[in-house]
Amino acid sequence: METGVEATELSEVDLRRELRHLHETRNGTFLHGASDALEEHTRRMFELEQEYLRRHPEREVDPRRTREGARAG
Repeated sequence: METGVEATELSEVDLRRELRHLHETRNGTFLHGASDALEEHTRRMFELEQEYLRRHPEREVDPRRTREGARAG
């Protein structure tokens, strides 16, 4: 089964494009996809997200997206 290019092999532009596409299609896959489609979607999304985090360990984190920040708001 073809699952796409390995996340580590994607350029930065391609990685971001793939992540954007998966996030755009997530709800539809969750609500209406077959079990194997949802499983593959989840696997691929996790693979790409982990690669993004590996490349950007010091990414900007919105304080409102932390437990402490959410409770303060």
